[in-house]
Amino acid sequence: MRSCLCVLLALVVSALLVFAQEVLAQEQAPNDAPGATSPQPASVPPIKLEPDASGRVSQEQFRELLRYAQDREVENEKRLRDYTYIEREEVRKLDGEGRVKKVETWTREVLEVYGEPVERLISKGDKPLSAEEAKKEEEKIQKVIDKRKNEPESDRRKRLEKEEKEREEARKFVLEIADAFNFRLVGSEALDGRATWVIEGEPRAGYHAKERGTRILSKFKGRVWIDKAEGQWVKLDITAIDTISIGWFLARVHKGSRIVAEQTKVNDEVWLPKHVAVQVDARLALVKSVNEDIEQTFRDYKKFRADTKITVVGESH
Repeated sequence: MRSCLCVLLALVVSALLVFAQEVLAQEQAPNDAPGATSPQPASVPPIKLEPDASGRVSQEQFRELLRYAQDREVENEKRLRDYTYIEREEVRKLDGEGRVKKVETWTREVLEVYGEPVERLISKGDKPLSAEEAKKEEEKIQKVIDKRKNEPESDRRKRLEKEEKEREEARKFVLEIADAFNFRLVGSEALDGRATWVIEGEPRAGYHAKERGTRILSKFKGRVWIDKAEGQWVKLDITAIDTISIGWFLARVHKGSRIVAEQTKVNDEVWLPKHVAVQVDARLALVKSVNEDIEQTFRDYKKFRADTKITVVGESH
């Protein structure tokens, strides 16, 4: 997602996705979605989701589930570093009537270099890069490799400390979601052959943000699909229900902006991104209007460690 507006939406998504990972009903649904199968989990969350007659779940239960989710997310993050994949991004720029006036596309290979995600552009406008452009991309990757390979221990320690601080700040943000929303189980659905719970979240009346960054939470509502066997999110749909201002003059995201994200289980060991669609209606610096539909698709997941068989599970469409 290229614009700062998409970054804002991604911030909310990342928080809700972590929440979603362990919103898991321990009891079996009375009527599972037809055709859905889920493997038995290696372990189950210690918290039992117990909705009331209306399907609502208490804030306390969600707070405990959020804490439990943090550990699972860390483990999944470690495993996803073993994979490369292809990401295709398409941006459709719209006019004031919602008609497409311009389409731009980029295709990138996503790599992990010394634990750092790096994107290598491999095509623009669905056409291969020129020799010169391809060379620049290779040089960019090599610079990252050289930087990490020759990184002094003191710099590495500072970098890791900074990353840990950012994780702790993100944790505070995520935990506050339990206070900011009311959550309700609304049913079951099969996605990619996996049985999922469907959970809705709406801003809670009277909520007051504890952290500066969480003030935007009351501007969104959403729905999350949770894998029943593993407690992992499979799909997420978030919509802005009010205008969101970023700084005094930086940007304003309008009501109705929306993001839908999906991920998939790869090689029965890790969850990786599958599809992201963003609809952005906003104004930058209170001057430039932005009306875009952005779509990202992910494919060709490959495990690249030498001690493991390389497996391709995605196909180009």
